[in-house]
Amino acid sequence: MFALKRSSSRCHYLRQSIKTKRHYAAQPQLNVASDEYTDKPEYPEIFELSREARMRREKQSWHEQIQSVPTVEEKLIKINMPRYYGFKTVMLNSAENPYNCLPLNQHYTRTVLEAYEKLPNNAAKDENSKAQMESFVKSISKNVQEALEYSHEFFKEKYGLDESLSPQQKDKMLGQMLVENLNRTLINSLGADAGHLSEVEIDLNPRHEAFWAVGGVNPSKNVVESRRGCKWQKDNLDIPVDRLVQYTGEPYLAIRHSLPLAPIKSIQESTSEELAKQIPIYKFDARTLGYKTSYRHATNIPGYWPGSSSGFGIISFQPRDHLVVRNSKFGPEDFQEVLHAQGIQSSFGWLLAQANYNGFNTYNDLTYPMTTQTVITNGKQWSFYRYQLNTTLIHSNHVHDNPKVNFCWGSKEMSLFQEIDASGKCIGFNEDVARHLIELYLNAPVEPNSELQPNLSPEAKTIADIDDNDKREFLEEIFKHLSANRPRHLEIPEIYLWERIYKIDNKTRQMEAKRRFFELGINPWRRTLDQHAKEYIPKAVRPGGPKSKPRFKKTYYP
Repeated sequence: MFALKRSSSRCHYLRQSIKTKRHYAAQPQLNVASDEYTDKPEYPEIFELSREARMRREKQSWHEQIQSVPTVEEKLIKINMPRYYGFKTVMLNSAENPYNCLPLNQHYTRTVLEAYEKLPNNAAKDENSKAQMESFVKSISKNVQEALEYSHEFFKEKYGLDESLSPQQKDKMLGQMLVENLNRTLINSLGADAGHLSEVEIDLNPRHEAFWAVGGVNPSKNVVESRRGCKWQKDNLDIPVDRLVQYTGEPYLAIRHSLPLAPIKSIQESTSEELAKQIPIYKFDARTLGYKTSYRHATNIPGYWPGSSSGFGIISFQPRDHLVVRNSKFGPEDFQEVLHAQGIQSSFGWLLAQANYNGFNTYNDLTYPMTTQTVITNGKQWSFYRYQLNTTLIHSNHVHDNPKVNFCWGSKEMSLFQEIDASGKCIGFNEDVARHLIELYLNAPVEPNSELQPNLSPEAKTIADIDDNDKREFLEEIFKHLSANRPRHLEIPEIYLWERIYKIDNKTRQMEAKRRFFELGINPWRRTLDQHAKEYIPKAVRPGGPKSKPRFKKTYYP
């Protein structure tokens, strides 16, 4: 009887399960108007599965993440996220320009250099403006000469007999005095006729820094050896790599305005494969010329903090004291090439830093051109440059595939005067140099035709606009620490020489306990910016009481 009941219950269960299955197997009602159905079949995108293609997609995804970050400071923090101890960068600055450095500077900045006798798009176009320019030259020349004579007399009395100063230091100090006095004279003399000069901001010895990536460089010996040890890279030993570049500069003086200068050429005129072929490709390591490398955080600083109302540079005056100690055996052509290289890198670095404050960077290209004017001088010798930044994409394959180029127009070296005689009078004053200076100051900014900050959030363009106090304070502290480039409180772990000999190259200490980072498979250079101990919240100040959570402060890394 028990077996029969069990059999009947099992049949009942099977009948119920069949009914249930039939219920779920019923065909659903199709909604013809649904968006799930299309007239034409749509297939998912087919991705290339090679290692190079996957790495390329990962890079592109990271670049899009940087572009989507809302504020200026968060974008710069995002760029620094992959390295806790900083990147290994090639250091460019105006004080160190090795022999034959012009091709490298053109490649690293994607710049076409053009020499000129007169400034492009100068202020004097018609007869009336030419006559006005000549009247300016005649009326201002006397004031300029007086400023030169006063600066020389003051420097002679205070520093002329100071033997503790080197010739290079004296050249820079005298150039600083002359530039400051000439700038004051020109603004006071032209302010009534050039209204934009009353709206400018002037920075004395500002900090100009810029960071970017350059492609098309041959791999170093260490990279080749590491590739040889990988199965999937044995056939790609000589594929070019990206080199990270950090520019640092400190001009005598920089002038900024709230509006940008008018572009000299349009984007269409700056986009051409023929122009791109004019740029030399320097494939060798920058250290082969004499440039140095350093580990540091990526910084983009145009001389002011984000959020300044005057965010576009008009004129910068760069020193040339490094030429005092330069080897004269290199010849006069080398001196001119060094000036061109300095004009290119200082103009590109300043504009790139300004572009970063407007939401662009080395991985997200400009949507409009940016222009500046650069002067390299010691007070007596003058070189004038106009630079137009059209693109910031120089990394990876962009160094070959990007059709856009940047332009630099440079003049030859010119003397403002011959000498200051024993009586303190200016001899041989050159009005052509004064005319060039006046044209720079009369070049007025214009209203832009495009949106200046398309990649920034309209609600919060800088961290100062963030309402959350904790987030704003956290991001400000991180940003200022990165900008300062102070070393970490704990230095990066080091492999000592005896460890390399006895533990790495010759494995002679097999029985010793493995405690060091290289024995545990840890690469300190791969440590990211957010890999650190969080700040502890004491029990007495926790919002929810002593036993509440969280016990650590929240982080707001982008």
